[in-house]
Amino acid sequence: MRHRLFPKNKRGTANHGWLKANFSFSFGNYYNPDMVQFGMLRVLNDDTIAGGTGFGTHPHDNMEIITIPLEGGLTHRDSMGNQETVRFGEVQVMSAGTGIQHSEMNASETEEAKTLQLWIFPEKDNVTPRYDQKGFNLEANKNSFVTVVSPEDKNDGNALWIYQQAFLSLGIFEAGTTITYDLKIPENGVYLFLIEGEIEINNETIRERDAYGIVEFENFEIKTNKQSKILVIEVPMKFN
Repeated sequence: MRHRLFPKNKRGTANHGWLKANFSFSFGNYYNPDMVQFGMLRVLNDDTIAGGTGFGTHPHDNMEIITIPLEGGLTHRDSMGNQETVRFGEVQVMSAGTGIQHSEMNASETEEAKTLQLWIFPEKDNVTPRYDQKGFNLEANKNSFVTVVSPEDKNDGNALWIYQQAFLSLGIFEAGTTITYDLKIPENGVYLFLIEGEIEINNETIRERDAYGIVEFENFEIKTNKQSKILVIEVPMKFN
């Protein structure tokens, strides 16, 4: 097993007034040659968006884009004709494929929206663009991981799916809990992002908004020091 702690204060940042962003990987004007991607995971942005503002219409192609609201919601409009609001408790996926235009605006005129957005390289290019979203009840499944995104060919109907051999799992865990995460696909790696709380892995302490990368393993153990909300991103580490 090889592992590395990524402290939250080492992330890139941007403050545009209406948008306060933290970048786990190189993005926009932030470039860190040591943090361009983690395997197929290209982007993990931790954004706070002011009320009445958002991202105007812009293009994407050949990328799997996943949005997880942490507070509030975003109203999504796209060139496929979708107009939906994704809120806390839901997850949104978009396969950009051959190309799509979309906008993401704070659903509230007055309250901030806080979101995580991930970009994952697809395993095949130029697919027909698609959009989906779904709600997940983490409280009802406390102390266990809920798979919210999986590959198309391994989807059991309970999760959203993307064009990549990747899995996203979310969980809320009480303090004093020990959890074992078993790798779903050999040779994948895990980028764990701690949304809230404090945990330990391999005797290293991971605090709120820290991340932890792990490769070359079959499973690993997580111990919670405080009630914690954890996002596990399991992705292929190499291009096909």
